[in-house]
Amino acid sequence: MTDPQPLEPRSEPYPFWDWLDAAVMFALALPLIVLMLAGGGGAHQPPKPISRHGAVIAIALTFSFYGLWFLALRLLLRLRYDRPFWRSLACVWPPPGFWSSATSGLLLAMASLMLGMALRIPETKTPLEELLKDRASILLIGVFGVTIGPLCEELIFRGFLMPLLTRSFGALAGVLLAAVPFALLHGQEYAWGWQQLVIIFLAGAAFGWMRHNSGSTAAAAVMHGAYNLVFFVILAAWKPALAG
Repeated sequence: MTDPQPLEPRSEPYPFWDWLDAAVMFALALPLIVLMLAGGGGAHQPPKPISRHGAVIAIALTFSFYGLWFLALRLLLRLRYDRPFWRSLACVWPPPGFWSSATSGLLLAMASLMLGMALRIPETKTPLEELLKDRASILLIGVFGVTIGPLCEELIFRGFLMPLLTRSFGALAGVLLAAVPFALLHGQEYAWGWQQLVIIFLAGAAFGWMRHNSGSTAAAAVMHGAYNLVFFVILAAWKPALAG
């Protein structure tokens, strides 16, 4: 993240990239996902038997995917537009402040928990639960899930995609439309349970609204990380008998 300078002069359009750029980047994601899955199953299809080794592989493959995709995006922004990566995606210090953004994430997590109880999420085994079998796996996935994971997802959905949607369809539609692929991205890890998808969609919309109101993708990433932290803390407390 960089200092809170204006992203672009107000006389210039934002975002400066277009739908062709988006098509190229999301088309590039497909072979990268195939390579990631071929390498060992990806973050949402952990290898068998499940173990902390599986968590390491899942994180390594997911991190490799993000690294390659963002390298390609960085090259696109630099070579085609001669623009910096972080400021272009509005990854500047959150105007609301770190703690304000984090508190929003904590409150959102509490609201999501209450909504989950109201929707009566069924007790079913999901790929994510299968991955988190011991304390070491919970710790590894948890650290990734509150730091690098939220940052990468927010850069993609709220930093790169949402500005195009907002420019084309308006703020509210842009926020909601960006939340759709965000929810679908997490569908497999929750066994495509519709209750979980609804909650993730609403959480994605809340992250998008933070991005829109603050003008900072970093604010959405902080909110997202704090949101995830609540669930990993609950999960760790829920399995007190697990060996480290």
